[in-house]
Amino acid sequence: MSTLAIGAHVEQTDPVAEAVARDTTLVQFFLGDPQGYKGPEVRYDGGASALRAAAEEAGIDLYVHAPYIVNVATTNNRIRIPSRKLLQQHMDAAAEIGAKGLIVHGGHVNKDDDPGVGFDNWRKAIEATDIKIPLLIENTAGGDNAMARHLDRIAGVWDAISSAEGADRVGFCLDTCHAWAGGIELGDAVEKVRGITGRIDLVHANDSRDDFDSGADRHANFGNGHLPPDEFAAVVREAGAPVICETPGGAAEHVADFAWLRERL
Repeated sequence: MSTLAIGAHVEQTDPVAEAVARDTTLVQFFLGDPQGYKGPEVRYDGGASALRAAAEEAGIDLYVHAPYIVNVATTNNRIRIPSRKLLQQHMDAAAEIGAKGLIVHGGHVNKDDDPGVGFDNWRKAIEATDIKIPLLIENTAGGDNAMARHLDRIAGVWDAISSAEGADRVGFCLDTCHAWAGGIELGDAVEKVRGITGRIDLVHANDSRDDFDSGADRHANFGNGHLPPDEFAAVVREAGAPVICETPGGAAEHVADFAWLRERL
């Protein structure tokens, strides 16, 4: 399994150059502001078509991470409706650059809300979105009202969206730091997630600066955090999906993380 493709989250101006600097064939990046509703922006010189052509020529797979503020589960119309619009905009832009997938966080409901409403809002969002490339829902680290922190909530989302038109294009992104911080035991995480979703399409490989079930989303470079190294590597190995490292630093730090992980695969 050491032949797994391992890449990193990179700065968005020239993802192809960032991939080359890391000697990798896949990278993930934002399109525009990850904290704003302004909409996607392709910063690559020449625009979307030029980025798509450059990536294809270099043999590099592109993944796009949707803005953090997207929350299609919430009962708050002032957040949910703009979130759906933003999700569609990023779906369109990611498809235009030839991305292999669009990653989006599971979101959350308000404290006194029935989680079932959040699950159904996910179903409505899937039905309302023109899904042009795989939409990968990512597990998250914190919050008692999160839709994708705990396994039972992930199951609730999957049950709800399974009947939605377009559900066959919805996949799962497993984040190791988020699983650890969110209270999901790493030992059987892959087995349990697959039992719920039937698939793992991408792994976000991240060590954690915080303790198990802390609810804190703070990534660390490999071997510098709290994840048990053998369990961490086993999750990546068993998932068998492309790997994106969202760890601190630039090319040198990422290359070191790649090496650390490959030694253990």
